[in-house]
Amino acid sequence: MDTENKKFPYYNNSMTEHLGIKFLSCENNVIIAEMPVDNRTCQPYGILNGGASLALAEITAGYGSMAICGDDRFPAGMQVSANHISSVKVGHSVLATGKLIHKGVTTHVWNVDITTPGGRLVSSVRVVNFIKKIK
Repeated sequence: MDTENKKFPYYNNSMTEHLGIKFLSCENNVIIAEMPVDNRTCQPYGILNGGASLALAEITAGYGSMAICGDDRFPAGMQVSANHISSVKVGHSVLATGKLIHKGVTTHVWNVDITTPGGRLVSSVRVVNFIKKIK
């Protein structure tokens, strides 16, 4: 997925870039991103920070909504709720798989599962994006 494309003009110098998030694919209302578990994303105990997981999920859903919004609309995060299931140690990475479960005119609802590359569930996150018209 090309994050340099004009649809994503604020990738550089953003939280997305700072956290090391890379987008792997975006098609058929499914978006997949990867994030390292490192000094930027861990707790002082050397495991993935829950806040970093929430940021990954919200960013993934936001980029997924951006990809399906018309040029006159943009998404803004409205609600995020998560269940953290397991931990991941520094030196590994996690994958976020966002699936669109509702595409309305003013809201998009995504389910984002964060897993290890081997498929172990780390967090399950629901993200609601409000779709705003560009003025």
